[in-house]
Amino acid sequence: MSEFKKLVFSGVQPTGNLHLGNYLGAIRKFVALQDGNDCIYCVVDMHALTAQLVHDDLRGQIRSIAAAFIASGIDPVKNIVFNQSAVPQHAELAWIFNCVARIGWMNRMTQFKDKAGKDREQASLGLYAYPSLMAADILVYRGTHVPVGDDQKQHLELARDIAMKFNLDYAEHIRKAGYGIDITVGEEPVHAYFPMVEPLIDGPAPRVMSLRDGSKKMSKSDPSDLSRINLMDDADAISKKIRKAKTDPDGLPSEIDGLKGRPEADNLVGIYAALADKTKIDVLAEFGGQQFSVFKPALVDLAVNTLSPITGEMRRLMEDTSHIDAILKDGGERARARAEVTMNEVRDIVGFLG
Repeated sequence: MSEFKKLVFSGVQPTGNLHLGNYLGAIRKFVALQDGNDCIYCVVDMHALTAQLVHDDLRGQIRSIAAAFIASGIDPVKNIVFNQSAVPQHAELAWIFNCVARIGWMNRMTQFKDKAGKDREQASLGLYAYPSLMAADILVYRGTHVPVGDDQKQHLELARDIAMKFNLDYAEHIRKAGYGIDITVGEEPVHAYFPMVEPLIDGPAPRVMSLRDGSKKMSKSDPSDLSRINLMDDADAISKKIRKAKTDPDGLPSEIDGLKGRPEADNLVGIYAALADKTKIDVLAEFGGQQFSVFKPALVDLAVNTLSPITGEMRRLMEDTSHIDAILKDGGERARARAEVTMNEVRDIVGFLG
């Protein structure tokens, strides 16, 4: 049996300021993955419309995400960095996938239920079909691996279901046209055009939680700016937010079990560990028995030293938007060329006239 050539794809929505959780949970992993892998990194601006239809500065937010990619160490020459709307083939394949996907599959998507809230009848069709577009984002390049958090794993499972149904429904067309390869899914041989996407979940950090509530994920949408460290925050803002971060009256434990039932303490230790490339056990070996009055200043120094170079480079890049635009334009052209190869073959498989 053959294998699809490994290709890593991932994207970030341009909705609000990027924060520490985005950096530790996603962008830093993107940087690591570019060594030895073919990588495509996308600013998914079409997805941004599902969260907020009218944006005051969508172009600025797109540029900000691209600047964060570059400032963090992603090489836009070695990899492809682009914005999704520059490649219309994403939307074209998404429509075909809308016809492949089943209503029952979409109804099981928990992210829609969470984001739509109680009044689902008022939710947009785009929000409902979001996972189908996500599948197209990946598979229009025949991507094989996607770095995601646990909250997106279900969407990757849907992408696999869509790919498999397409492969099976069009099996004879794929084979007759001379496309695809023979793969094994479970124990079954399948002649496949689209690969079975694999998640890359293990990241450099656990989920980063709110600085104001250790039970909630750090979020762009939290009304309190004190709940997150934004990548554009200066040293004073980082210091203020960490010093004001919610804790409990007890000191840090010396053993990892001592963090159980202490979400805020666990979160701050986890952030320190991720920034320092250490384990929580290592951090507790150094700070166990200390009060937060000692630990927080050390965390401030570490966060500022790690993030300040990235913030400075982001600010520099955002002052020269022509440079960012040139990177996105080049990436869009390269992405379109790849996507069109796929879509030419998909149109042939489906039976559209050239």
